[in-house]
Amino acid sequence: FNQFKKGELLYQDNFDNDLSNWIVETKSSPHSKVEVKNGKLIIDVEHGTTVWFNKKLSGNIFIEYTRKVIVNNGYNDRLSDLNQFWMATDPRSENLFTRDGTLADYDSLRLYYAGIGGNNNTTTRFRKYQGNGERTLLFDYQDEKHLLKPNKNYLIQIVVYNGTTKLYVDGEEYFSFLDKEPLTEGYFGFRTVKSHQEIDDFKVYRLK
Repeated sequence: FNQFKKGELLYQDNFDNDLSNWIVETKSSPHSKVEVKNGKLIIDVEHGTTVWFNKKLSGNIFIEYTRKVIVNNGYNDRLSDLNQFWMATDPRSENLFTRDGTLADYDSLRLYYAGIGGNNNTTTRFRKYQGNGERTLLFDYQDEKHLLKPNKNYLIQIVVYNGTTKLYVDGEEYFSFLDKEPLTEGYFGFRTVKSHQEIDDFKVYRLK
């Protein structure tokens, strides 16, 4: 992180209250819930789900949070899909929040996407969604080092800085992409499918 200096703290959610900063997109199911409980954001879902932060971000920013995939004996407990969208916009609509969590419905967006431990924890990938249905695959890891461990609390950090975006896991750089047509504003969302996850300490900083 040496080249990045954290500036002003723009937003923070420690999940001590409610979901008022978030917009949940998922199919309703008796086996699914997204809630704030015991000071954490709990995503315990049977279907594809996106939980969007409801403030549009722009410019040079630094996003961080802690996140774990819970594998116990719950209905949705599956070691897979610690995923996230950022700098997401809809070229066809001012309102981004019109979907039900089905992954293919996001193909029309412009965004950056990182999927850690996707496909039942066999792939870790970074894509740029181009806004026209094209999802450009830029990185694809399948080695154990880049996959998930159950019930482990990960520190996820995302940098957007002067056309480059990076994602770190526990301080290690997983992806770095210098974009010739960078996405400079948009929304952030937690993303998963059939999984039980716990998230805390969400912060967004300005980068100097």
